[in-house]
Amino acid sequence: MRKGICSLILAILIAAASPAFAEETKRPEVSGSASVDIMSQYIWRGWQLSDESVSQPSVGITYEGIGANIWSNYDNDTTAITETDYTLNYTFSIDKIGIDVGYIFYTFPDSAFDTQEIYASASYDVILSPSLTVYYDFDEGEGAFIVAAIGHSFALPMDISVDVGASVSYNADNLVMGTDSDGNAFSAFYNGELSASASIPVYKALSITPMVAYSFPLSDDAEDVLEANALAVTEDEDGDVFYGGVSISLSF
Repeated sequence: MRKGICSLILAILIAAASPAFAEETKRPEVSGSASVDIMSQYIWRGWQLSDESVSQPSVGITYEGIGANIWSNYDNDTTAITETDYTLNYTFSIDKIGIDVGYIFYTFPDSAFDTQEIYASASYDVILSPSLTVYYDFDEGEGAFIVAAIGHSFALPMDISVDVGASVSYNADNLVMGTDSDGNAFSAFYNGELSASASIPVYKALSITPMVAYSFPLSDDAEDVLEANALAVTEDEDGDVFYGGVSISLSF
């Protein structure tokens, strides 16, 4: 299964490099963005990767659909950078289908553990904007992680927009996402997430976006992993987590 998923993603990456593959939409030649998220916790695929609040700065640049981004997680409690990720991607569209393919390099300064993923995502421009993203970890994980999502945006006065979304994920023998009770890679539904945010324009290209989210496990194997690795453990900890924060972003 892992070989099939990897072959599919690589085929999309190769096809995307061909000018004849898709008719790209017109976009500015160069655009950039910078943001910082202040979050109550660092939550990644249901994992609680911090016990206290975090700051997550990010900066990116895009040229004709080709993008590069650097993202970091700063633990406000320990005053240390715990992770820095580097992403390269290419986006294009085919009629109402949006395609995003890319590469992510995850680095952890305080650990010898680093890993790498390639991914392919497809979204359809219809009501609820359904999307499917397949990540393949070809380094430490040697497996895939699949996310299906839907969402909707509501326009409010003063150019404010409210976005709500829901997603479910599936782990396909990805060791980075944990192991079963026997210490082996497992394939099972992983976590679900519900989210809501409001984008509030402040001045020209500057906006503030408060958000809240709720993540919960979808299988026994996932619940065991998420519970065992939760940093903010309580007596009734079961892998569920409610978190939120605010993002300040600037586009240029």
